Amino acid sequence: MTAVILSGRELAQKIREEAKKELEELYQQGVHPYLVSIQVGMHLSSELYIQKQKKSCQKLGIRYATYHLDENTPSEYLEWEVKSLNENPNVTGIILQMPFPSHIDPRPIYSIMDPKKDVEGMHPENLGCLTLGRPTIVPCTAMAVFELIKSTGVPLEGKEAVIVGHSEIVGKPLSLLLLSSLVTTTTCHIATKDLAEHTRKADILVVAAGVPGLIQKDMVKPGAIVIDVGINLIEVTPDSSGQPVRKTVGDIAPDVAEVAGYLTPVPGGVGPVTVSMLLRNTVHAARLQAINQG
Repeated sequence: MTAVILSGRELAQKIREEAKKELEELYQQGVHPYLVSIQVGMHLSSELYIQKQKKSCQKLGIRYATYHLDENTPSEYLEWEVKSLNENPNVTGIILQMPFPSHIDPRPIYSIMDPKKDVEGMHPENLGCLTLGRPTIVPCTAMAVFELIKSTGVPLEGKEAVIVGHSEIVGKPLSLLLLSSLVTTTTCHIATKDLAEHTRKADILVVAAGVPGLIQKDMVKPGAIVIDVGINLIEVTPDSSGQPVRKTVGDIAPDVAEVAGYLTPVPGGVGPVTVSMLLRNTVHAARLQAINQG
């Protein structure tokens, strides 16, 4: 068996086209989405994500700006910055770029953000709506994974899913999305004693642990839908100049493709869909605010 590769780029393009149609409707109503990204300190993964966000917004016609704060910025100042953006009528979307420096807990920051401007879906109100089965704005990566799973066309009701990683942006919200489709869901984490015992039972396996090669071939059920959320930079054999070469890999070992039914590549899988989900959320947030003001 050789896995069907789930191209995130194809799905991402479809989502962008849908967002563009909605954006054109907003323009006709005089609504112009404006997304502001806040980054504290420097982190390579967030830098890459910001560049993708900016490029994608420009292509779609969404105004985009980045507020880059020093890594020693106190949380009180960050809170003030978010409150200022809440009050700015021109700003329709706010996104916090993770990770933050260790002295800043992002949860209180999300709590003071206007939930209608929270394009990452991390405000307690947005997460609460998801829990109640009435989602408004859903975390981008979790929704990207869910859309990739649905794109296989495999009926989800009654399936067994295992999610490796219980973060607020992927594992927890994805569990809720799968439960809403009547999928029996297990969430594993760092304290799970026998990971392979769980993963071998999974019809749907999602891995978001940030550990290169965590899931090996013998840990996967034949024919399973396998979604690799991991983005890890590793050094491989030096090039001809003697300099080490960095390569982006996921949490899934390459030979898993020999047993899985469906598999997302890294890069080119979850990443492009996540960016498109951010665009969709940004457009949707602008619409919510326009309705509220009307």
